[in-house]
Amino acid sequence: MLETSARLLQLLSLLQLRREWTGSALAARMEVTERTVRRDIGKLRTLGYPIHASPGIAGGYQLGAGAQLPPLLLDDDEALAVAIGLSAVTASPVSGLGEASVRALTKLEQVLPGRLRPKFSGLRTAVTRMAAVSTPVNPEVLTALSAAITERRTVVFRYERHDGESSRRVVQPYRLVDTGRRWYLVAWDATREDWRTFRVDRCQSIPSPRERFTSRPLPEEDLAAYVQKSITRSPYKYDIVVRIHAPLADVAQKVPSDTAELEDDGGTRTIMRTGADSLDWPLMHLVAMDMEFEILEPALLRERAQLAATRLAAAGGPAPAVLE
Repeated sequence: MLETSARLLQLLSLLQLRREWTGSALAARMEVTERTVRRDIGKLRTLGYPIHASPGIAGGYQLGAGAQLPPLLLDDDEALAVAIGLSAVTASPVSGLGEASVRALTKLEQVLPGRLRPKFSGLRTAVTRMAAVSTPVNPEVLTALSAAITERRTVVFRYERHDGESSRRVVQPYRLVDTGRRWYLVAWDATREDWRTFRVDRCQSIPSPRERFTSRPLPEEDLAAYVQKSITRSPYKYDIVVRIHAPLADVAQKVPSDTAELEDDGGTRTIMRTGADSLDWPLMHLVAMDMEFEILEPALLRERAQLAATRLAAAGGPAPAVLE
């Protein structure tokens, strides 16, 4: 009985490993006869696992999606990767996902082999996740958009603009981009006939699928870079370029990726590109970073900085006398 149960688990693991297996390949891998494979497939079906079979020489067995979640069989590296991944997303901005991750991680830790526990504990202790302000996202919205992207289907949803106005949007979705603090959708807006970037947390309804669409050339190959440019520069009145006298790694700790584009400038300096509708706020944040910087563009920001410097000097009063 134990031998049969172990063989069924091995068979289930193989079916999860690859999309489709021939009977002969399964028999060779399990070191049994094809008749035994057919008999074990039948036993798995009686247990509720939807295993599809296609006839012919090129046919084989395939594990389908069922009404119940089957046991997930993982090797050591896969189990460790899943555990670390679950630990990382416990602070996910997706509503309810953090709690679900904690529950799943608890279950996984209970069955994690003893030989893997020291590795997992070491990684978990060594890695610290910096806290960041994030905007919760409805997981049903993400799921609907993800399915539409995979199936290339147009979707319709209500969307709240940055000014608070709500409108009906008909879009062809191409990619979801996670910036760490927010989720964004890159899509072709069928009404405006142009590419648009949407904040997923501003979707006021679950996207409803419509007809399929034919893929069109993307606005850029790197859609993550396209989203960063769209949300940090394009929507704003002023295009700001600053050279900061600090390495890229140091600046990146103080400037989130969804607020500015950062570029290494010789190892010891960093070019920062961002956008703003007012010149006062970016100037205030640059000063608050406590790093030396040069304003490259626009000239109006340099003038604003000179005016602010004059006012600050006057507010500080006369310089103290130097004693010889």
